Amino acid sequence: MFRYFIIYKPYNTLSQFTSSEEKQTLADFYSVPKNVYPVGRLDEDSEGLLILTNDKKLNHRLLDPTFEHEREYWVQVEGSITDEAVMQMQQGLQLNIKGKYYFTKPAVIKIINDSPIVAVRNPPVRFRMNATTSWIKIILKEGKNRQVRKMTAQVGFPTLRLIRYRIEKIELNTMQPGDIIELSQKSIYKKLFDGKL
Repeated sequence: MFRYFIIYKPYNTLSQFTSSEEKQTLADFYSVPKNVYPVGRLDEDSEGLLILTNDKKLNHRLLDPTFEHEREYWVQVEGSITDEAVMQMQQGLQLNIKGKYYFTKPAVIKIINDSPIVAVRNPPVRFRMNATTSWIKIILKEGKNRQVRKMTAQVGFPTLRLIRYRIEKIELNTMQPGDIIELSQKSIYKKLFDGKL
């Protein structure tokens, strides 16, 4: 029987259930059937939405780059981000991804004028009295290694906090780090693929 869960992966947690390095894993927060695994990953220092399932078809559809799907990130960056930086990221950048140069696809980037209401991070982002920070929303249809962090760094605004807020029509909404929600196949297929897989 296929099972589907959405979770809010906490900061400083590996996107896996075991670790040989004594690091915090999903097993420290979630108890799911043995054959249920994350679809894709979020870096240890990123947080937010992750799908867990044992449905290989869904896994393939979300991980195969030919089936583009939207992922939305809320990103806190160092400094007061400029329209020019936003435009550069929107048009695409040349990034070094694991030793190879890659042009990012055009992305949707928006400055979030009022700080969004987000879960408290533990530990919090280091606070400096006179340091300005900004929040931006980044919508991608690709997911290269540490892509968002590399994009913001390249335009001069390093990422301080990175939250994946949405995958297609599945959103974190009011979920908090460590939360888990089980969804039916019908519900998750509707939110991800408009009911057609």
